[in-house]
Amino acid sequence: MGELKNCKKCGRMFSSVNGQLFCSKCRTSDEEDFKIVREYIYDNPDSTVVDVHEATEVAEEKILKFLRQGRLMLKGEGVGLECERCGKSIITGRFCDKCAHELKSGFQAAFLDDKDKSSSHNSGRSKGMHIKN
Repeated sequence: MGELKNCKKCGRMFSSVNGQLFCSKCRTSDEEDFKIVREYIYDNPDSTVVDVHEATEVAEEKILKFLRQGRLMLKGEGVGLECERCGKSIITGRFCDKCAHELKSGFQAAFLDDKDKSSSHNSGRSKGMHIKN
């Protein structure tokens, strides 16, 4: 069973499974908005965020959220989506390629460092179980 949480969007209490932040009603609403935006972009591929907002009445913030989630991609840079780390103009997601690579490398190095520490802490001990005489 999930943990009881309040929806980040509407405040309604719901049972959160796998760390969900939004209730099913708000998630369904977001999916419907995404479908509307996706269909409009399919028919009008050169549209800007403002164009999509004006034509679909989906909030610009929500369209930018879809871009940050990597569900949509801009055709060109310099249209209002920036890397959260360095500020460089990007076409989708949260980070530019360079920052994403640096972050990934940093996380991998930290993970390997923790793994090495835990294995050296356990060195000298036999693995598995045995019966004590």
